[in-house]
Amino acid sequence: MINTNDTTARPPASKLSIRVSEDNRRHHLWNNNGTWWLHYTEHLADFTKRRVRRSLRTHDLELAISRRDEWLQTAAA
Repeated sequence: MINTNDTTARPPASKLSIRVSEDNRRHHLWNNNGTWWLHYTEHLADFTKRRVRRSLRTHDLELAISRRDEWLQTAAA
């Protein structure tokens, strides 16, 4: 289980599958009952994959986009 309460931005020890869509500002985001969430896929060293869901803890779309960009930039580094 992935801890969505963890507020530290640590890159996972795996390869991320991240697609960037210039036409869709909400790519990798979804709204669940008013709270925005980030979702992406990790490809693990044993050739399996894990879907990650992380709460962005906001109801504001612009703040969610900012937090998503910050998280993905940190994770991809």
